[in-house]
Amino acid sequence: MNILIVKLSSLGDVVHAMPAVQDVLACVPQARVDWVVERGFAPLVQRCAGVQRAIPSDIRRWRKSPFSGETRHAWRAFRNELHQAQYDAVLDLQGLTKSALVSHMARLAPGGKRYAIGNRTEGSGYEAPTRWVADILVPVETAIHAVQRSRAVCAGAFGYELPAQIRYGLGTAAADKQNTIALVHGTSRADKCWPEDHWLELGRQLLAAGWDLALPHGSDQEQMRSEHLARALGPRAEVWPRLPLDALAERMGRCAGCIGVDSGLSHIAVALDLPHVQIYNFDTAWRTGPIGSPRQRSVYADPTPSVAAVWDAWTGVAAAA
Repeated sequence: MNILIVKLSSLGDVVHAMPAVQDVLACVPQARVDWVVERGFAPLVQRCAGVQRAIPSDIRRWRKSPFSGETRHAWRAFRNELHQAQYDAVLDLQGLTKSALVSHMARLAPGGKRYAIGNRTEGSGYEAPTRWVADILVPVETAIHAVQRSRAVCAGAFGYELPAQIRYGLGTAAADKQNTIALVHGTSRADKCWPEDHWLELGRQLLAAGWDLALPHGSDQEQMRSEHLARALGPRAEVWPRLPLDALAERMGRCAGCIGVDSGLSHIAVALDLPHVQIYNFDTAWRTGPIGSPRQRSVYADPTPSVAAVWDAWTGVAAAA
């Protein structure tokens, strides 16, 4: 049973789709899974247990210059790689025009079908070509967690009951974990950030409690913030080098825990089953926050959670670890 998953971006959405893949592998006999994803996320997808082939795409970049010779050449190479296999099932777990296009391009085996999300859900994009391309649309609840949405589509496509346990397939915290808490302060949206003075106060509390600190980053702006925080917090706060996502996941897995804003790296921490507190300035944790583990929880407040609330949440998850 050759199966193609289409979930291109963003980082958090890609991580949220990983439990659906683990369900498929557990419930569909002889399942073989490939996954089309944006190139920057391909190393992490290739690390996901059971994914045979992560097929990288550059659709975000191609849209900027769709008629250039470079784009046409890259598009042909992508199509050729996608056509290396025929699929018994193609599952569009994104529900957007770009994912519908990839689903349409994929080659079906005789009797194969294309499946997709059947309806819009709260807080998630949904575009008409999804409905035009799919052979079978799988309806889901409109108010549903992002992890459960992808799981429900796959369960509906193959007719199995959802397994009770949520597994991401990224492994778990390393046995030789360090006495380090990763502070994930960076996110793609400024309105999701936590104030720097809050990070400094929390960092000092963690240092006083005996923890060392790690400051990952994924952009020049985030690197500058990491360096500023490290200078203020002292030598036990380490700025990590910028790493590919698979190497970053490996390094995060050796941490004792993570505290972070609503971002892709925080969702990786959840997938690694690290003790984790996720900070929300918007009441959306029900849709994207940690679920299924007492070792992880979200904290929400308007306009932003207090240091005391985050500290209390951290002591709770640390005690449950």
